[in-house]
Amino acid sequence: MAGQHSPADGERRRENQFLLLFERRFGPFFLAQLGGAFNDNVYKNALVMLVAYNTATYPALEAALLANVAAGLFILPFLLFSASAGQLADKLEKSQLIRLIKAAEILIMLIAAAGLISQNLALLLVALFLLGTQSAFFGPVKYALLPQALGPHELVGGNGLVETGTFAAILIGTLLAGVMVSTSNGTIWVTAVILAVAVIGFGASLLIPRLPAVSPDLRFNWNMFTETCANLRVATRDRTVFHCVLGVSWFWFYGALFLSQLPAYSRDFLGGSEQVVTLLLALFSVGVAAGSLLCERLSGHKVEIGLVPFGSIGLSVFAIDLFFATPTTMKLGGVGAWEFVTRAGSWRVVLDLFLIGMFGGFYIVPLYAQIQTRSEPSHRSRIIAANNIFNAMFMVVAAAVAVLLLWCGASVPQLLLFTGILNIAVAAYIYSLVPEFLLRFVDWLLVRTVYRLRITGIENFPEKGPALLVCNHQSLADALVISAACRRPIRFLMYYTIFNIPVLNFIFRSMKAIPVAPHKLAPDVLQKAYDETAKALSEGQFVGIFPEGGITIDGTIGEFRAGVGRILERTPVPVIPMALSGLRGLFSYNPRRKWFGRLLAPVYLNIGKPIAPNEVTAAGLRDAVIALQHTRTDKA
Repeated sequence: MAGQHSPADGERRRENQFLLLFERRFGPFFLAQLGGAFNDNVYKNALVMLVAYNTATYPALEAALLANVAAGLFILPFLLFSASAGQLADKLEKSQLIRLIKAAEILIMLIAAAGLISQNLALLLVALFLLGTQSAFFGPVKYALLPQALGPHELVGGNGLVETGTFAAILIGTLLAGVMVSTSNGTIWVTAVILAVAVIGFGASLLIPRLPAVSPDLRFNWNMFTETCANLRVATRDRTVFHCVLGVSWFWFYGALFLSQLPAYSRDFLGGSEQVVTLLLALFSVGVAAGSLLCERLSGHKVEIGLVPFGSIGLSVFAIDLFFATPTTMKLGGVGAWEFVTRAGSWRVVLDLFLIGMFGGFYIVPLYAQIQTRSEPSHRSRIIAANNIFNAMFMVVAAAVAVLLLWCGASVPQLLLFTGILNIAVAAYIYSLVPEFLLRFVDWLLVRTVYRLRITGIENFPEKGPALLVCNHQSLADALVISAACRRPIRFLMYYTIFNIPVLNFIFRSMKAIPVAPHKLAPDVLQKAYDETAKALSEGQFVGIFPEGGITIDGTIGEFRAGVGRILERTPVPVIPMALSGLRGLFSYNPRRKWFGRLLAPVYLNIGKPIAPNEVTAAGLRDAVIALQHTRTDKA
């Protein structure tokens, strides 16, 4: 049955996400969505290039203006129809819905073919709008299918493959569009290709296995406007999901504003032909594909939102650098791709576009995976539909901003600079709303620059529900290291004097740490800590505690105090024992170790099986942690 996997299968795919391509639960779907993305980009790029470089047929049109109008026209259906699409994806069986959507693609390609052959601009734009409508209906079922067909450990890899396939389709579609349009029979070639790919995509959809509807009793709301408002309300219920939606939407604003300028940028500032436009779009696409695939490795096969700030840094740095890399003097027009690449100074433009794409992959894949995992399954398609609505609104605004700035006299390089600078401001705003992004980034950076983390037993962390995490205490970095290993947020109990350190207090509050104190020193703080811990556990959260009450001095595990027992008396939840080793020497009591000698030191975290609350004793829990520490392995 789709969605069920053996442990051995899951372990193999931890090592190689590409194995999913050969499984029926993923492969046919991947091919169907790949064909749709390919056709979107062949047709859109062919349309823009035909107008931009065929001034005899379309003399009154400004290429830069049409590129932005076409982008806006393609995404308008996402605003209008995404809410209805989300309802259908939740209500209907997904493979059947995909087949209907892919059949509609064949009809739309027939309309596009008629427009291409007759060179009727009105018909071409109608087909573009219908293609956007088809994509709007495919989006919710596309992303809602993944968490239903894949296991949790496969989700990042699956999303990475989908994003890689999408941008590979952009690359190949862009290349073919440029090559075909430049030939004497270009419209005939484009027509033949888009029709053939539409038929192949429909054939692939016939092989997608059935996936049961998650809300078959859902009453369909035919009023797209009221349903759109309802979808947006659903998306705002979970604060983290909503801010991930905003983050994704910002990426599409950035991409729409950026990519729609490349034809005019190539022609007017690089002196390039259609080949150079194709090359620039290809560089961006290859970069996104590379970044998407690397997410699986960099995230440690889990949803790692710490990559999001890393990605946003690159999106700004290299967009700004692209402005300064733009030639200051106008080049002769009609330069081919090879001549452009070999021209002095072009390497910087090439590198900037590739790295913008790669950091975009780091940014977008974890956000999509986070939306899928944190959304309620019965409403997942509608939340993804809401995400598409926000994406469309941001992209429409991007097109309007580009048109306005160009009309006001801004140059295309200035638009690119504006995009990079604006990304800094937006990223800072989003991360101030959700400090979890930056904290995860610090965690991710820590275990890849200071330590080499080795984890065993990661499957013992439950996907849902409360748990009390108990670990020995080796250093001040223990909580960060454990947080980096766990996909779910953890609220740690922390000694109150450390919690109140100026400046660091902001970080601890952002982590939602719980200050705790001895009864003799601050009984009110202790009582409040117990109350806050009970509240967190009752809400289904993870709470972490170091029962020794302090960092080890000699490396041995000290006696466990009675706090765990008091917590479990009030809120009986499973207890997960954990053991850390290898952290002594940096941020710990071990002055005999040289500070620099601990950089990139191997750190081991062994995670034990959950223990029922009625079976927990302080002595037994300590023995379990000691046993875990003595069974450390080098398995990552």
